Amino acid sequence: MSLPLLDYSPISQNQRVNGFEVPSDEQPRIFTTENLPSPNEITAIIDASYLQIYHEQQMLAANRQATLESQLKARQITVKDFIRGLILSDSFRRLNYDANNNYRFVELCFQRVLGRQVYNERETLAWSIVLATKGLQGFIDELLNTDEYLENFGEDTVPYQRRRILPQQEIGELTFAHVTRYGEEFRDSISRTSRSSSVPRRSSAPTRSSAPSRSSAPSRSSTPSRSTSSASSISSGSSEGSESYTGLIAAIIIGLGALSGVIIASFVVGS
Repeated sequence: MSLPLLDYSPISQNQRVNGFEVPSDEQPRIFTTENLPSPNEITAIIDASYLQIYHEQQMLAANRQATLESQLKARQITVKDFIRGLILSDSFRRLNYDANNNYRFVELCFQRVLGRQVYNERETLAWSIVLATKGLQGFIDELLNTDEYLENFGEDTVPYQRRRILPQQEIGELTFAHVTRYGEEFRDSISRTSRSSSVPRRSSAPTRSSAPSRSSAPSRSSTPSRSTSSASSISSGSSEGSESYTGLIAAIIIGLGALSGVIIASFVVGS
């Protein structure tokens, strides 16, 4: 027995108020299959569905669902069924469902399926219970079968962000395409994982001084005769060099003394 949906009070959002403004380029474009569109229009409807569900960041060739596209082009399924297939695909599950908790995933589905924000935390809690008890497929079926979805989009219209721009406001609301697909919890877990994985990689990296192949090599570390002989040869070479330098200086001094004596003797004899 499934739990009933919790009661929650809606708040005054723009999409709950009927608009009387004149349509313009700033208003969202409606993509629907009600008027038997041409093949080019069907392609535009498919692209609009991908943009609404996946957004530009996830509109990759690897995420396209060729089977669902061919069924929609052949009129075998409706736009509502195509939207359900995109949300239940493996790529959407991996990129959005697995990367978030139930609360954030409910908010994301309300933005992309119903075209609005959640009213409050009570509504988020109520639909997260549906997601936890009925699973992903049961949650999507309940969301697509709500009166709100059927009254605004029906079976043949691609969902869109409702009443984003009002004539009384100079700047419209932020588009849902510019909202991150994951919440703060997933973002913080990524930062914690990156920091924890980078610390042991630096601390446990083997250094050259601690490499066993080099420190325990007997040819370099256990041959004291070469090290002592090299040290003694260096010390003896330095002592011999100092003695030869002293002898050279003494010979120069003796030579200068003898030369001065010869000069003095020749001077005396001449006088």
